[in-house]
Amino acid sequence: MKVLVVGANGQIGRHLVKLLQESEKHTVRAMVRKEEQAEEFNNQGVETALADLEGSVVDIAKAAEGCDAVVFTAGSGGQTGPDKTLLIDLDGAGKTIEAAERAGVMRYVQVSAIQAHNRENWSDQIKPYFAAKHYTDRMLELSRLTYTIVRPGGLTNDNGEGRIMAGENLERASIPREDVAETILHTLDARNTFNKGFDLVSGDQPIEEAVRDI
Repeated sequence: MKVLVVGANGQIGRHLVKLLQESEKHTVRAMVRKEEQAEEFNNQGVETALADLEGSVVDIAKAAEGCDAVVFTAGSGGQTGPDKTLLIDLDGAGKTIEAAERAGVMRYVQVSAIQAHNRENWSDQIKPYFAAKHYTDRMLELSRLTYTIVRPGGLTNDNGEGRIMAGENLERASIPREDVAETILHTLDARNTFNKGFDLVSGDQPIEEAVRDI
């Protein structure tokens, strides 16, 4: 499976690109918005596509052409305001869904946020972010795509533990970005995760086994 990673230069994205590059089952194309980012990935032997989430659906669709799956890992980041949340986490994600449909890439994995599907559990500190995730998740659910929505808890840069807890409704907790990336890797061709969403935090179950049990 050839996978387009949107947000490849982000923290989860970089972990996922590395895992896909090392995989025997998949290949990867990294979507980035700057030439210097593309050059860095190219120097690592990673195929790249230049496209900007604030650009056109057509450009994103061109980046996805020839791929079998799209993984949306992009985010505006914690240091930006609601304007970038709107442009990247909401509109950028929406454009990518449209672009995947346009390019005929029907497998789609989206990184969301824990309990984004339950408004009463949104964090007051970053409510615009949760709203963006909620509505792009709904957009994906209403699309023609075969989707999986991964809703991780608080993201850390700790080394991955290789053990998680996954379920429809989990208590808020944290998880290393490395473990989120590995979970995404295992969902790509796990048919039991098709057209489903799940919360994701650190736990006691090996990742591959936990994904099988979703």
